[in-house]
Amino acid sequence: MTEQTTTRAAERPKSPFDAGDAGYSKSLKTRHINMIAIGGAIGTGLFLGAGGRLATAGPALAIVYAVCGLFAFFVVRSLGELILYRPSSGAFVSYAREFMGEKGAYTAGWMHFLNWSTTGIADITAIALYAHFWAAFTPIPQWVLALIALAIVLSINLVSVKLFGELEFWFAIIKVAALVLFMVVGIFLLVTQHPIDGATPGPQLIADNGGVFPGGVLPMVLIMQGVIFAYAAIELVGVAAGETENPEKVMPKAINSIMWRIALFYVGSVVLLAMLMPWDAYSKAESPFVTVLSHIGVPYAGDVMNLVVLTAAMSSLNSGLYSTGRILRSMSMAGSAPKFTGAMNKNQVPYGGIMLTAAVCVIGVGLNYLVPAEAFEIVLNFASLGILGTWAIIVLSHLLFVRKAQRGEVTRPSYRLPFSPYTEIVTLAFLASVVVLMGFDEVGRITLMCLPLIVLALVVGWFGVRKRINTAVLEDAE
Repeated sequence: MTEQTTTRAAERPKSPFDAGDAGYSKSLKTRHINMIAIGGAIGTGLFLGAGGRLATAGPALAIVYAVCGLFAFFVVRSLGELILYRPSSGAFVSYAREFMGEKGAYTAGWMHFLNWSTTGIADITAIALYAHFWAAFTPIPQWVLALIALAIVLSINLVSVKLFGELEFWFAIIKVAALVLFMVVGIFLLVTQHPIDGATPGPQLIADNGGVFPGGVLPMVLIMQGVIFAYAAIELVGVAAGETENPEKVMPKAINSIMWRIALFYVGSVVLLAMLMPWDAYSKAESPFVTVLSHIGVPYAGDVMNLVVLTAAMSSLNSGLYSTGRILRSMSMAGSAPKFTGAMNKNQVPYGGIMLTAAVCVIGVGLNYLVPAEAFEIVLNFASLGILGTWAIIVLSHLLFVRKAQRGEVTRPSYRLPFSPYTEIVTLAFLASVVVLMGFDEVGRITLMCLPLIVLALVVGWFGVRKRINTAVLEDAE
């Protein structure tokens, strides 16, 4: 009996391990992971972006958030299964390496870097703009505020992963508390039928103002390419898995909870906003939550919400520095990123990769000095391509993982993506359609025109590093 058990164990497929995972501490607790999962799904795309999109598509925005949220959940659920198969701080780069080869890992890593380095520039720009809301900061130049924000968050990231987790925990608490408080106030106004700006809240505000699709279906479809980026940090939970104990217990709960949080916070808040005021009362120039609160005379509503969106931008910058540091270290160990990005300090933080991302963000400080009005839009559109590329590689890696499992070469965990492989195929088709939709927007067209330059840079970069690729970075676990 013992011999048979030993034989079966010897025949069972082995999960490899990534040499880039060595040296990390396991300092992230369950509460950190749970709040990182929440924080990654809630950002400025809701707090600020919902106003302009409500004014464009009306109540149909809730449907768009639901559809994009579903596919974002499929992406993170795909990543979740891969995490349970083999937790790694290299996350999707490590999985792309195993199932797509080093070219896949190289592409995944640098697209992720493109996303978060440019998002970091957008974040420090946003922080500077939000700080200018208060008179005390108005005299300080935008570029100085951007530099200060970068220095603060960079310092926190370099100290320890525990401090990063603690900061993300409280950032997420602030965002969730603000949304919950608003929804409580909104539901109270709805139940008591308290007039807002002369109109009585209720479903009739939707019915009497053009219904769910006041401008038809087309505006709803066109804003989809903007809404998808509201969920841009959702994959961060996968990177954090490599620095937590017992990921097989923590991760499924954290990932599964993302779905109902999207339904509650995104879909629920948009439906509530549409029933509190007519959809055309909102504007892209102001947070929709501030619009409602200011119309019912809540003092300092603008100040409070400005503090919340500033927190969201700080959280995004914090997450970007954290994730790129880990991803670049995994790539450095394989030779597809500069050697210095694999360096770790005495606190077990991969400071080399974090510093590289911060260096790109310094370029953003320069943009804030040279073109303060355009800095935000210039970089945000490049980030969009990085997000789509990263998500597509996560889903494709999972699809290849499933096919390998079907051949008996690897073992799938019990926590699985439902309806695979059809879910992956539909998700990839959806992501491709978002790229097509970018062509219908003027700024999106400019971004797509830059796509060949990004592809060219990746190709040139690959030929520059291919001779030093270390294929042994992914080794069989004993």
